[in-house]
Amino acid sequence: MPLDQTPPLNSLGFAKAPADTRVVVAMSGGVDSSVVAAMLAEEGYDVVGVTLQLYDHGAALAKKGACCAGIDIHDARRVAEDMAFPHYVLDYENVFKDAVIDEFADSYLGGATPVPCIRCNERVKFKDLLETAKDLEADCMATGHYIQRMMGPNGAELHAAADPSKDQSYFLFSTTPEQLDYLRFPLGHLPSKEATRALAEKYGLRVANKPDSQDICFVPDGDYASVIRKLRPEAADPGDIVDTEGNILAKHDGVINYTVGQRRGLGIGGLTEPLYVVRLDADLKHVVVGPKAMLATRTVPLKEVNWLGDEAFTSRTEWPVTVRVRSTRPPVDAILRPLTATTGEVELLVAEEGVSPGQACVFYDPDSSRIFGGGWIHRG
Repeated sequence: MPLDQTPPLNSLGFAKAPADTRVVVAMSGGVDSSVVAAMLAEEGYDVVGVTLQLYDHGAALAKKGACCAGIDIHDARRVAEDMAFPHYVLDYENVFKDAVIDEFADSYLGGATPVPCIRCNERVKFKDLLETAKDLEADCMATGHYIQRMMGPNGAELHAAADPSKDQSYFLFSTTPEQLDYLRFPLGHLPSKEATRALAEKYGLRVANKPDSQDICFVPDGDYASVIRKLRPEAADPGDIVDTEGNILAKHDGVINYTVGQRRGLGIGGLTEPLYVVRLDADLKHVVVGPKAMLATRTVPLKEVNWLGDEAFTSRTEWPVTVRVRSTRPPVDAILRPLTATTGEVELLVAEEGVSPGQACVFYDPDSSRIFGGGWIHRG
């Protein structure tokens, strides 16, 4: 090759041969990250698999269907053996407890509805694990997330996955531009999960038909209350169900057993119209209920905003965007107004119900698949 010519870019965007490109793959033991590792190994990359042990291994062995549990560590190791690349298990239990589990419990008790998977990506996988990848002299780190990284005129951009039903942008809004430079998401362009499983069959992976994890990894069977009861026993203290004027309507057996928007199981009879949980006050041990109309809001105050646009967040007074205020809801039209570099307010053009403190509000470009970041909803 003449000296004045640059080598072509490989599939990970580096101007060198795959064999000369080291990539750390974050392996949960599920089919997605296993396919990423196998795909890159087959392409000839210098793959290093890393799995995080995030919570008690003994308890994890009895828990199926959650990432990073004992059986999942075994499955990740087996994929590495089959594809002949090195694999390491790192003990991140203390980091995970401090950065994710404790905040989960505290925010839930504060009346919020936390999303610990976002904090795990933000504070563990894309922070400590990413630094470990750099310590291993890797050129990049790849994950099995369904999201796309595309190069734009101003550098790497974050885009929604090609398959809307698998898109994980809601859980990755806090990815910083610096992290995005280093991360790769090889599955984001695939049309469906079936395409991922077909690749797993192609590579002969024994996890090809492994079910997807459904729960938060440290919350067995989705039972938030049992986990918080162990972490914060005072959360199970009984208290009062009150209306918005403070009038006592009934008793409850712990605020941890209620969520904003809940209607059933309140134990309040003789109602002319149904009541819903509109707020939790852990300090007073109050479950506050009101009519359904009180759940609707058009104003969403935000903190810890992570902005991924090309211009500075505060360079405009308003940004026309679409936003997602729950992971299960489609984006809706909104106006985003910056207050500082890391705080803002969203005005929803049509009121939404159940906009809860502790959830994320993620910003999307109305005219493309690009993600402009997001922030954490708080009470303001």
